[in-house]
Parts: sequence; C-alpha cells; structure tokens
Amino acid sequence: MDVGFMLIGSCHCGKASWTLTGDPGSITACNCTLCRRYGTLWAYDYEGERISQSGPTASYTRAEEKDPSLEILFCPTCACVLSWRSMRLQKDGRRRMAVNLRLASPDLVADLPIDHFDGLDTFEDLPSAGKCVRDLWF
Repeated sequence: MDVGFMLIGSCHCGKASWTLTGDPGSITACNCTLCRRYGTLWAYDYEGERISQSGPTASYTRAEEKDPSLEILFCPTCACVLSWRSMRLQKDGRRRMAVNLRLASPDLVADLPIDHFDGLDTFEDLPSAGKCVRDLWF
C-alpha cells in the first residue's frame, strides 16, 4: 500500500469512526484476556498522526489495575471496540494507539499480513504463521 492509502473503520451504528493513513503494516492478533474476547485485529501508530478518530467514544480500563497502561475506546451506542490508546505519553510526547481493523471494509484489509502477539503469558511476538486477515475472516 502506498503512503496515500487511507483506511476507514466505523462502528456498527456509524456514529464513531477512525481513519488510518498510509501503509498499516502487519496487523496484530493478540491473545490477551481482552483482545481474545473482543476478537480485535490491531493496526498501530500514534494519536493525531496517522490515526484519527471522530464521533463519541466511551472508554474502559482494567478495573483490577491500579495504574492501567491503556484504555479501550468503544462506541457508547453500539459498543463496537474502535481502538486502544496508551495512558502514558512516550518520551517524545507522542501517544501510542491502535485501531481495530475489524471495523474496516474486508476487501481493503484482506491481504494484510497477521502477526500474533502473546499478550497472555510471555508478552512477546510469536513466530509468523504466514497468514493474512483473510485467513481469519473468510
């Protein structure tokens, strides 16, 4: 995908959406206790850079965490998970963020490669299985 490429994802009711410009790179499927329940596929960048959101959102942070590291943003009307956003700024002042590619048009993301991340046990990337989004969706 070229730098001029743009992906748009929207919730089921259409009130909230995100935009990711440029090459999304490989997509992450995570097996942590949240991501496996939500069924999300993440594409990463930084808030206000290649990722922007519009419309109303509500947020969830893990209740059991004293100092949560991220929040999940979702539509307050239909509850679709839009993105996650870091609760901490990086040293350069940027805020890491990821959008849920399951909200994008399947034909635009079907061939993007999938990376698996073990967010449940090791917190490490797992070896590539050579799969793409299409393999998880279709």
